[in-house]
Amino acid sequence: MMDIEGSLYDDLELSVVCHRPEGLEQLEAQTNFSKKELKVLYRGFKNECPSGVVNEETFKQIYSQFFPHGDASTYAHYLFNSFDSSQNGSIKFEDFVTALSILLRGTTTEKLQWTFNLYDINRDGYINKEEMTDIVKAIYDMMGRFTYPALKTDTFKQHVDAFFQKMDKNRDGVVTLDEFILSCQEVYSTCSCSKWHTMHTIFVVCI
Repeated sequence: MMDIEGSLYDDLELSVVCHRPEGLEQLEAQTNFSKKELKVLYRGFKNECPSGVVNEETFKQIYSQFFPHGDASTYAHYLFNSFDSSQNGSIKFEDFVTALSILLRGTTTEKLQWTFNLYDINRDGYINKEEMTDIVKAIYDMMGRFTYPALKTDTFKQHVDAFFQKMDKNRDGVVTLDEFILSCQEVYSTCSCSKWHTMHTIFVVCI
């Protein structure tokens, strides 16, 4: 594994030029960020996480600051799992910057693939109604009192049913990656209320 921390640390912390180009150059090649941007991102990452890694509890605390009027813990849990590409219970700078590159500067298809993986909670390659219900509930909990319209008993079911009505093309009860991408692209190109939120990549389905 490349010594990203070492090379970036040398670049950022030493007054003399003493960086290890293989770390920065490889990360630059793998993302849509320049070396200068990577240095700035790393400085912020280390400021928030001096140990160089983020565990789930710390991630939840940081993420929850953006949603003070709701409970973001469940959605942050799903988001953490998507950032934690190696599934070892921690997010390294490589994980963070790779995901951020997709969310901020990836193609529409790359963003949709990432979002599909976020919604595919059990990672079996399909989104089922249970998973979508969990995601929708987590989003509403996160938005808290700013949720509009006000929640009704059947709100979650209505949103999930609408999602599957639009996306489950062959009506087999699950949504595949291909179905998800095709449907999102169709809705995104025709519906003004579909939008990307770069902080948590919520795809808003028009219903």
